[in-house]
Amino acid sequence: MDELMSDVMEPVMGEEGCLPGCMTGKGCLIYVVIVVIVGFLASKLPVVMPEISIPAEPVFTLPALGFAVTNTLLATWLTMLLLIVGSILVTRNMGMVPGGLQNLVEWGLGVLLKLAESVAGERGRKFFPLVATIFIFLLVSNWTGLLPGFASVGTIHEAHRGGHQVAQVSLLGVNVNLLQAHEVGEHETGWTVFSFLRSAATDLNTPLALAIISVVVTQVMGVQAQGLRYFNKFISFKDVLGLIVGPLEAVSELAKIISFSFRLFGNIFAGEVLLAVIAFLVPYLVSVPFMGLELFVGLMQAFVFAMLTLVFMSMATMGHGSEGEEH
Repeated sequence: MDELMSDVMEPVMGEEGCLPGCMTGKGCLIYVVIVVIVGFLASKLPVVMPEISIPAEPVFTLPALGFAVTNTLLATWLTMLLLIVGSILVTRNMGMVPGGLQNLVEWGLGVLLKLAESVAGERGRKFFPLVATIFIFLLVSNWTGLLPGFASVGTIHEAHRGGHQVAQVSLLGVNVNLLQAHEVGEHETGWTVFSFLRSAATDLNTPLALAIISVVVTQVMGVQAQGLRYFNKFISFKDVLGLIVGPLEAVSELAKIISFSFRLFGNIFAGEVLLAVIAFLVPYLVSVPFMGLELFVGLMQAFVFAMLTLVFMSMATMGHGSEGEEH
């Protein structure tokens, strides 16, 4: 019986102790230490529930222009800076036989190019620069918004209502103000943080700008491919059906701007709110799986936006009926 039990337990009990799921061994001691550390951090460094604001917060103002620079605009500039620096690093020592970072980038661009060609055929190469730019920009923007410091490091301002107490601590010789978890009383002054950086897509202006670019370029591509006949789907006097369908087509083109904008904005903004709430309710480790979920959501939203742009441009350049075949 003892030999039988040892054979059964051998896959579960290893030389280093028990595997996840056991209640004895060194593995469980590690779990206990992790739980103790997390509990200590949660008690000494509680996570503050951030103030959820739909509009982007201003960070500073350019006096000469009277223009307020918001945290989402700074995040957009940071994304562009990362892409510019990254492109320089990739292309400065290019070789006929790619290796390292060049190999990775060429593989990724190759996958996107094949996907564009599979959707739009030969026209895919013409659409590829815009589609790839949208995808890469949104992917980097969405993922950098999950980095530590976004939405948590910034300037302290007096809260309009509620807010938190502030404690000053010395960090590497620099005095830093930290919001406390406890909210202020009814007649006390509360404070909140306007973060220096906030994911670009959480500001409706960024998805709206990308949506306008996508729809406008789609119309330009349609006119280039079909000439003035492209506008026949909007204005047609051939029959009564054309008079009815034409305005509906125009409305559908405008509706693309709204659907593009709010789909991207809603998913990214909701994801960051979810992470903030989860980190406040159960600090530290519990929010890690949700971070992985948001990485996937950021990837999918960038992919969906870029692929819909590709599909719409492909449809706009296709002829309708015999006219398209002649063209």
